[in-house]
Amino acid sequence: MVLELRQQLKLAQKLVMTPQLRQAIKLLQLNRLELTDALQAELEQNPLLEEAAEEANQTTKSDTLANQEPEEGGEPAVTAKIPGEDAATLAEINWADYVNTFDSDLSFARETPPADAPSQFDFISSQPGLKAHMQWQLSDLDLNDRELDIAMFIIGNLDRHGFLQADIADICAYAGCSEEAALDILQRVQQLDPPGIAARDIRESLRLQLSRKGLEDSLAYRIVSDHLNLLETRNYALIARKTGATVKAVMKEIETISGLVPFPGNEFSNEQTNYIVPDVYVFKVDGEYVIQLNNDGLPQLKLSDDYLRLLREKKGLNPESLGYLRDKQRSAEWFIKSLQQRQRTIYKVMESILKFQKEFFEHGPSHLKPLILRDVAEDIGMHESTVSRVTSNKYAHTPQGIYELKYFFSTAVATINGDTVASESIRNRIRQLVQSENPAKPLSDNKISEILARENIQVARRTVAKYRDQLGILPVKFRRKK
Repeated sequence: MVLELRQQLKLAQKLVMTPQLRQAIKLLQLNRLELTDALQAELEQNPLLEEAAEEANQTTKSDTLANQEPEEGGEPAVTAKIPGEDAATLAEINWADYVNTFDSDLSFARETPPADAPSQFDFISSQPGLKAHMQWQLSDLDLNDRELDIAMFIIGNLDRHGFLQADIADICAYAGCSEEAALDILQRVQQLDPPGIAARDIRESLRLQLSRKGLEDSLAYRIVSDHLNLLETRNYALIARKTGATVKAVMKEIETISGLVPFPGNEFSNEQTNYIVPDVYVFKVDGEYVIQLNNDGLPQLKLSDDYLRLLREKKGLNPESLGYLRDKQRSAEWFIKSLQQRQRTIYKVMESILKFQKEFFEHGPSHLKPLILRDVAEDIGMHESTVSRVTSNKYAHTPQGIYELKYFFSTAVATINGDTVASESIRNRIRQLVQSENPAKPLSDNKISEILARENIQVARRTVAKYRDQLGILPVKFRRKK
């Protein structure tokens, strides 16, 4: 075989993922909060892109005062000297005390502020967490320096739930103390607030809380110590047999245990809560549904007039600078175009969903119809992958509540009369049946299947069990309460 080099022409079609196309796809799949970050990042790195600021139509108060003519024989209002305004007087002011004596009732307009006016504590950037709360209490323990160091080590090894992540050997290795000394300091820390703190697992935390209530010799303490696994599965009958108590007595103790806090440190968590921001709103106005995209907080982008003028005049620009600005201009134009295309696509997808799921918007989840990505893709003339990207991690505010766009897509389940119903509607119906069941006689999977059959929904028992597991509902034997 002879190896040789030669040229050959070949005609083929393929999709080339240019950087601009990658950027458009990335923008399409970003949710509302991620899009805000992407816009700010693009504004920082592209000088040709800037935020379109609204022009002020009114003259500011300071400008009005500055241009005000002084009265005859007097001084201008802005430059009028305040009595006592000299260096000696200003030096006497203690600004630290002024800040510390912040008065929320102070009003320069001499008006009484509303009752819900913010106080100085509303401006604190972060709330004290669990460790700060524990350290604040250490002064009540009357510890020497060595014991205080051990206590600080214990507090420093608490997780966000309030559980101790270090064992006794770790404490001894850190402080060079005996196990008795480490256990003594640990027990003293466990006496602090909140009850159950510095426990090594949930079992110990619950026992500490029961001990704080003086219930060390109670049936509840025995249940937590010896039968916590049965308590987790709600096997109350077996707990009664193993403890020799009646089921009624066990249920009474379960009420006491239910009032305890399994994770004592969560109360002092200072983690920020991230709220869902809808990407699109659906309102009902005069019997018609109106779709509105959420553009709040999104900057209005435009090309920089100053840099565009430089490109037109080309004064003082070398070829390298001119090429850089033209490249950034094309990038900015494509970014704005991709952003506009993203908004139009979301609107079209939401409009199609509204057309297919109008019964849901009228009556709620029980009227959700079967819908797949292909249905919406064919309706708006786009590819399924595009619809999938648009509906991922995006939420719609509807008259029925806030739902992820993926929620409106559900597989079809055939009914007895030949129609179809969405699987999500069946899950919602199972949830309703379980919520309304008699706790003493909960519905089995077979019984739920029979009830659905009477409603013309043919669902097998194993399918009911699968939907029940997806909803996080326990089996019938664990839901029974005598």
